[in-house]
Amino acid sequence: MKTLRLIPLLLLCLAPFSQSALAEQDAKEAWQKLVRSPRFNKRPAFQFVKNNPKLPNVLLYGDSISIAYTDATREALKGKANVYRLYCNGGDSSSFIQKMKTMHTTMGQEDLKDHWDFKWDVIHFNVGLHDLKYMNGKKLDRVNGKQAISPADYEKNLRAIIAYLKKLAPNAKLIFATTTPVPEGEPGRIAGDAAKYNQIALKVLKDYPEIAVDDLHAFTKPHHAKWWSKPGNVHYNTAGYTAQGQEVARVIEQQLKKQD
Repeated sequence: MKTLRLIPLLLLCLAPFSQSALAEQDAKEAWQKLVRSPRFNKRPAFQFVKNNPKLPNVLLYGDSISIAYTDATREALKGKANVYRLYCNGGDSSSFIQKMKTMHTTMGQEDLKDHWDFKWDVIHFNVGLHDLKYMNGKKLDRVNGKQAISPADYEKNLRAIIAYLKKLAPNAKLIFATTTPVPEGEPGRIAGDAAKYNQIALKVLKDYPEIAVDDLHAFTKPHHAKWWSKPGNVHYNTAGYTAQGQEVARVIEQQLKKQD
């Protein structure tokens, strides 16, 4: 009989532990569900970041270019900052605000252990390559396709993005990264359009002198031919995205020091 009496007590002791162990995984599981894509979930860039409250918090927002340099950025800022990134490919400027809202709503749920209850110190962001591309249905086609986001709409979207970020993180240092070059022969983009869209972005940023600029276009262009993954492709090889990630980290650290 004594053994039977002990069982309920034992279960009561174990219950909080079991619930705690389950809750501890909730934020990580929520992040993995948010990432969704099995291809992305396996990549280090999309790993769940456990927050170290002693370090500043940095967010990277961007497309596949930023996905590729995320690991190098994190490595360069190891022990200096918690480096998060968007849960997916950032895509064009029209989807920026909704993706940010989705991420913050999901990860900010108070019933999640390790939910996001911190503030951003730095947000490093870019949109551009998916704005200037030409699509024919679901295929890249610079000859017969339609441009995803017109220059006028790109400017309008950038202004909305900045207004949103200032409301989301009023004390964060914002860094806009210029769009990296488009090579000749790219199937869905026109060489030189990155520079045109960057000019639009820089025009917008003149109204916001407090926003820093990480000129990845100028940083990358002299090395473009040796850094691209292959001729006519907007993506980069290991040497390219490692160098870009280290440069992003340098600019971010520079801004973090200004906040000290």
